[in-house]
Amino acid sequence: MADETTESTREERGGSTYHEPAPELGTLNQDYIIPGVDPSESDPYRWHTGEKRDHGGEDAIEVIDLVKQFGRMRILNGLNLGLPNDQISMVLGPSGTGKSVLIKHIVGLLYPDSGDVLVHGESVPNLTDDQLFDMRKKFGLLFQDGALFGSMDVFDNTAFPLRQHTDKSEEEIGEICNRRLREVGLAEAIHKMPNELSGGMRKRAGFARALVLDPAIVMFDEPDSGLDPVRTALLCELIREVHGENGGCYLVISNDLGTARRIADFLAVLWKGRIVESGPANELFDSDNEFVAQFLNAETEGPLAMD
Repeated sequence: MADETTESTREERGGSTYHEPAPELGTLNQDYIIPGVDPSESDPYRWHTGEKRDHGGEDAIEVIDLVKQFGRMRILNGLNLGLPNDQISMVLGPSGTGKSVLIKHIVGLLYPDSGDVLVHGESVPNLTDDQLFDMRKKFGLLFQDGALFGSMDVFDNTAFPLRQHTDKSEEEIGEICNRRLREVGLAEAIHKMPNELSGGMRKRAGFARALVLDPAIVMFDEPDSGLDPVRTALLCELIREVHGENGGCYLVISNDLGTARRIADFLAVLWKGRIVESGPANELFDSDNEFVAQFLNAETEGPLAMD
């Protein structure tokens, strides 16, 4: 739903007023700066409707007025976002707009300067260390390069979360790991070391490891990074197939429009530390928002220019 207060203020004042999302933390261009925002801009968010189109389900993750600053650099600036359960969501946006910082807040690796993050209704910043440890078991994470341990073979990499976080026997662990490795097409590579794997195989091994705890939420940080177009398409197909079998909330961080068209049910476009617009993927690809249309169609004409 659009931010009605912000919209009405813009309407009354001709769209030229910037409102501080957290006034207690300082003033734009005096106490902090926003990457990509020219100090002469009176309203850097004139393209940001904040509209969230209905996705027809419940949100697994809610991000509320999130602000995060590093030194004078404010990366997230009043970000609001809801990510639906049982859908594949994708957050896209220009480089340096805070996509990876957003993921770190969701899993509790970073804490907001202001605002909140809710996972299945629980406030992540307000959890105790023990509660946060338990909450993280809900997540599976696939990092850009797979993030495999170089000293472990594929099987032991996949088994690591089960050995760390459960009391399962080695027989049970073997059954789970072999099933997940079969799902990602690595049944014949379980004894290979990471340096013997291609880039695509490392990502698939990381995907298998992300799934072994049967997570309710799986997050992918640029899974297509470093892959050629064919292997990117195959990885997208795999993500779609596994999600179809397991369900849950999948969040993909990427700038690849081909990946977005192949797998995303829900899209959110992030720019200047805020969501410009979010909603079902088919609706956003047809959005009449000038920035969203430019970015999702890779057009040269529009609000986004070469910095």
